[in-house]
Amino acid sequence: MAKLLEVENLSISFTQYVQGLNRHDSRVISDLTIDVDESEIVAVLGSSGSGKSLLAHSILGILPYNSHVTGEIRYKGQTLDQDLKEKLRGDEICLIPQSVNFLDPLMKVSEQAIGECKDDAEHKERKVRQREIFARYGLDESVDNLYPFELSGGMARKVLLSTALIEDPDLLIADEPTPGLDKKSVEETISDIKNLKEHGKGVLLITHEIDAALKTADRIAIFYSGYVIEINDVKNFSSSETVLHPYTKALIDSLPRNGFKLTEGVQPLGEIPGCPYYENCPIRTDRCNKERPELEEHDGVMIRCFNFKEANDGA
Repeated sequence: MAKLLEVENLSISFTQYVQGLNRHDSRVISDLTIDVDESEIVAVLGSSGSGKSLLAHSILGILPYNSHVTGEIRYKGQTLDQDLKEKLRGDEICLIPQSVNFLDPLMKVSEQAIGECKDDAEHKERKVRQREIFARYGLDESVDNLYPFELSGGMARKVLLSTALIEDPDLLIADEPTPGLDKKSVEETISDIKNLKEHGKGVLLITHEIDAALKTADRIAIFYSGYVIEINDVKNFSSSETVLHPYTKALIDSLPRNGFKLTEGVQPLGEIPGCPYYENCPIRTDRCNKERPELEEHDGVMIRCFNFKEANDGA
């Protein structure tokens, strides 16, 4: 299967000025490496507010002016520079944004979904497509002439989803697409994302909802404190015995079906010298506090840990 999206060693930081003219650089994402094949859904799973959305914004070239980005992003083997991002976004690469603030408050939602058209014939064709997708998500014709402020939160999320699907993108970036939706709409969203995969498309699903990731993705990348610490096949998330990283094991054990086995500790903020999971890790060593492990391949699994073999003896 051909590579659709390749992200290598992506780091994102922001320059801020505190207490007057004191400059401070805050790193939010560090050395992030991930890829998406054609006909594949990859989920980036992490806690709310951990910076996952910045990955989507970096791919699309919509980070704020005070951001600093290093690393490389490739799309279909071609370096995704700012010019190419602007050319492809909204066409071959589409985003389902997390925030409903992405909707233009001064434009009716149907026209936002239809987008710019070169002539009346294209507008008519896209209008039919827009109405078809709106109807699929329970948005009747009366919604077409509404402005965003007239929508409920759930309706606004359905409009955002519909707008992305109208374009039939080769790569869909879905940033928290299911919160606020009713159960039926969640199921339809998951079904539509899977349908894109069946038609050769690639999907990067960014979420904090583990059930959505488990029901949708082929592979799951675990995002912790700005780092991807494990990328594993979704089938291996059925048990803590079949994932490798200590944090991923703790995450699986904390699920309701596994008895809510919670562990103490929080994700550290800012830059740290060693492993981001050091303070909470049951298998840490002195090395983990001094050196930061790289994301490396082990039997088809990408893992960022010095000691995972000791934690998986017999696995």
